[in-house]
Amino acid sequence: MFHLFMYLGTASVSHAVAAAATTYAQQDGSCSNASGPPLHVKVVGLKDLSGRLKLEIFPPTEADFLKDDRKLKAEGRSFRRVWSGSPPGRDAALCIRAPGPGTWAVLFTHDRDGKNKFNPWRDGAGLPSNHPLGLTRPKVKPALVTIPAGGMSIEIRAQYLKGLNGFQPL
Repeated sequence: MFHLFMYLGTASVSHAVAAAATTYAQQDGSCSNASGPPLHVKVVGLKDLSGRLKLEIFPPTEADFLKDDRKLKAEGRSFRRVWSGSPPGRDAALCIRAPGPGTWAVLFTHDRDGKNKFNPWRDGAGLPSNHPLGLTRPKVKPALVTIPAGGMSIEIRAQYLKGLNGFQPL
């Protein structure tokens, strides 16, 4: 039941270690620093304006989705991440460059306390499909987006814990 919490929490801890150890982890896919087709993401439904926003692109397989970025890079797999501060309103505009055109898995998280460790009681998350995340580890299929060479725009609805119903939009 709490697999999503445990998985995202573990992944965030390892991401925090990776971020401290490498500079690429903070802006490894920003539209101003990286090459590849841009993915413009409008995030709607933020709970509040606290903390930071994170957008990540993973390879489109179940085995690679949500895998530690250090392992992905060591295996020669593509991965991208961007961080953003709090937006001025309840919606945010983020841009990340995909490693290339094709199908990729995308994950958004709202790190409300700024600790880079997923706290299921506070933090939010979202996938491009915008289906409720529930309480289990997300599967790769709802995270998939096919990005053309010229890039594209999508909208992700932020989701937060709503009791035993799991993560859902506000």
